[in-house]
Amino acid sequence: MTGASPDTQLSGDALMRSGGRGLLLTLYAALRSLKLYPVENATVQKSLDDLGASAQHLLAVESPLEIRLAGDFIFVNQTRLRLELDNYASFSHMLALFRGFDIGVLRVHAGVDRREWQAFLSILLSLSAKGTDTELFEELHERLAAADVGHLDVERATVAPETLDDIERQREVAKRTYAQGVAVTRDVITSVRMGRATGVKRVKRAVQMIVDQVLNNETSLVGLTTLRDYDEYTFTHSVNVCIFSVALGKKLGFSKLQLYDLGMTALMHDIGKARVPLEILNKAGGLDEREWFAMQAHPWLGALTLFGLRGYDEIPYRSILTAFEHHMKTDLTGYPRTVRPRELGIFSRIVAVADGFDAATTRRSYQTVPIEPDQVLREMWENPKRGYDLVLVKALINLIGIYPVGTCVILDTLEVGVVYAPNPEGQHLNRPLVRIAIDVDGGTVPPPGRPVDLSETDGSGAFVRSVVKVSNPARFGLTVGDYFV
Repeated sequence: MTGASPDTQLSGDALMRSGGRGLLLTLYAALRSLKLYPVENATVQKSLDDLGASAQHLLAVESPLEIRLAGDFIFVNQTRLRLELDNYASFSHMLALFRGFDIGVLRVHAGVDRREWQAFLSILLSLSAKGTDTELFEELHERLAAADVGHLDVERATVAPETLDDIERQREVAKRTYAQGVAVTRDVITSVRMGRATGVKRVKRAVQMIVDQVLNNETSLVGLTTLRDYDEYTFTHSVNVCIFSVALGKKLGFSKLQLYDLGMTALMHDIGKARVPLEILNKAGGLDEREWFAMQAHPWLGALTLFGLRGYDEIPYRSILTAFEHHMKTDLTGYPRTVRPRELGIFSRIVAVADGFDAATTRRSYQTVPIEPDQVLREMWENPKRGYDLVLVKALINLIGIYPVGTCVILDTLEVGVVYAPNPEGQHLNRPLVRIAIDVDGGTVPPPGRPVDLSETDGSGAFVRSVVKVSNPARFGLTVGDYFV
């Protein structure tokens, strides 16, 4: 692409990023199908067709292709592929597989065909059954040559000097922490749904990682709450509520041990939904009276579930109470209805605020268009019928700003940006830190964008940039998660 114009370079990078993700996903799918089914199976044949099509699509742009590992990153040629929830499993698996064979680069040449892909993947599967050993690289190399695989070649990994700066490494740790939280939540809820016994030790470790991340690098982890996955809403929602709750607890001065208990409580607050039928949880459109009654049962089902979990003595009592109380509202007009006066615990009130904010800003089966974050905060603050503790709503606004992380904003300079952090100066809640995604000329700025501070002033003391309105990032073809990872 030497000599290409900036616009061409930019479109090529975007194409390589999108196509590279597709290539890795189809590579993983083909490997998995070959592992599970005989080669003549229709699933295997389709996965090989998809892999070939993905490779040809990219080879038409650049040839050869290099899938290169660098630390915890995967590059296709010079473009780094960005981790998101929908590709985390495939990326992690391919990283582990390549490392097991000591592969640093997989090179794909024009002319590669289905037979070569099938031979390459079959050899990988055959050798990986022997266990991981760096000597496997030599055997892999020899068997590829013997199978006449001429359009795919591998290069041994080299030990490179550390090139990632501290901020980049912190982001990677934050991504792993978030993904671990989602995986643990998925395992626990799936186990409860299937009636299997489950322990809480893994949950405690995941919560401890989240708390440590919030204490050490709050912005990176809070930014990852924008990676909301429609298909895994139940799991990502629980992790997001945990992150927001722990960050609120930190702001309120909780000790580290209190934050551990709060994080555990928040991560498990919706566990009762594991006992609600999936056809109700995933129903598109409104629920009828019978279905809504079943949904309203999840708080007390959650309390019963937490009582019954193996190792329940390790679960804070407040977790059980919060699972029961988090939809009651401060005036007790929510659900479940209580027959005696009571005052909601502080954990229940914190989790209710975090739960309400994340739920309203996320696309779900019955809420296909999420509400913009600034509108959600305004509604939580101004509408008493929502039943939130206003002190905690104010604390949330102070924590994430009037324009929360992930909000797409149009500026008076005609630039479009994504909010990546609240302004550290408390008096500038309406002037967050923004990454410019579209410049004044309408050109796209490659992720992670150009950082600007909306509290910046010119020589006369006037603000250089101000928010005009909030918009849906999809209107501009933006993926919010690209500006945090």
